[in-house]
Amino acid sequence: MKILMVCLGNICRSPLAEGILQQKAAEAGLDWKIESAGTNGYHVGEAPHRLSQKVALLNGIDISTQRARRFVAADFEQFDKIYALAGDVLSEMRSIAGTRFDSSRADLLMNELTPGANQDVPDPWYGPEPGYHEVFAMISEACDQIIARYAAQASETLSSKAI
Repeated sequence: MKILMVCLGNICRSPLAEGILQQKAAEAGLDWKIESAGTNGYHVGEAPHRLSQKVALLNGIDISTQRARRFVAADFEQFDKIYALAGDVLSEMRSIAGTRFDSSRADLLMNELTPGANQDVPDPWYGPEPGYHEVFAMISEACDQIIARYAAQASETLSSKAI
């Protein structure tokens, strides 16, 4: 499974989502490729925000080696699922991807928890540290659901092939 997490600048939310899902997939014994990107190029090449790094480390996840990159239309050819962390990000992904946009592969991350609610993960960029903890908790809960959902699907696929 190849999953891409996308936020605005690939500096706060999506690096956390990448790190959280990588850790959870590894703990579940899943060989998944997980990356992150931003719809804007403000921070290309930069490490995640210091508070994203701090909150991740407090939760046993090191995201310090990640570097921001920009979301591109070709990502729809490289990833099985692409999660936007907010509605404006999903709209921008649609604009960037044009005819390559695939609604069967793209969704809001929080729709994993509450399908169709279209809830955003708030951008903690301008706020204090507690906002980063809140964002971490939201993303972590959604990632638990992704692991449960797609690991079960992978298991069912393997079982049906073994028969």
